[in-house]
Amino acid sequence: MLEARMKVWRGDKNGGAFKEYKVPVETGMVVLDAMHYIQREIEPDLAVRWNCKAAKCGSCSAEVNGRPSLMCKTRMEGFAQQGQEIMVEPIQAFPIIKDLVTDVSWNYEVNKRIQPFTPKPDADWIIYQEDIERVQEFRKCIECFLCQDVCHVIRDSNRKDAFIGPRFMVRVASLEMHPLDTGDRLKFLKERGGAGYCNITKCCTEVCPEDIHITDNAIIPLKERIVDEYYDPIARFFKHVFVKK
Repeated sequence: MLEARMKVWRGDKNGGAFKEYKVPVETGMVVLDAMHYIQREIEPDLAVRWNCKAAKCGSCSAEVNGRPSLMCKTRMEGFAQQGQEIMVEPIQAFPIIKDLVTDVSWNYEVNKRIQPFTPKPDADWIIYQEDIERVQEFRKCIECFLCQDVCHVIRDSNRKDAFIGPRFMVRVASLEMHPLDTGDRLKFLKERGGAGYCNITKCCTEVCPEDIHITDNAIIPLKERIVDEYYDPIARFFKHVFVKK
């Protein structure tokens, strides 16, 4: 039986270090299975957040060999067969609570600041597939916050005060592009959401476990709408002349 050499970060907000473990690898085993093995056989106090083990709850986010990943989707066999050491650590963009568990509550506070779905009072709730296809992609988000973790504005520059991050750019896009929504969140994105901070590196798209095209289908269209609304001189002229206040 293959045996994996693992380094798992152990500690809390006051500090910590990597600790080495040897874990037997069975066919189909994922990194989350290895964490459960360590809890069961070696150290029951290892803190790991998880729920469904089916890549749908977004709970088991971590960094595996430096890449933000869902532990339940990251298979062990490839690493073990190549004799690689597997390093598992908490996502870096948020405060550590214990071991692999981080405090992601900031994300839920951001969500409260976004204007919710706002349909017309007399909206016709018959929606055709062609009208909803664009926003269906955004509804796949499982809020694993891997895109938030890899975003350099949040992770490296720590500008949580100025930028809502890619997950909530997707959230705003799902509302702004909904055929029945009447809300206007462009001013929020420009002034409080920090849409201008994103320089479109597409790193968020690369780590999304649901394959949402975050940059191309959500962030860029929203940035274009902001430019059209606030910075395009021709559009501003016609709006001033022809649109009644």
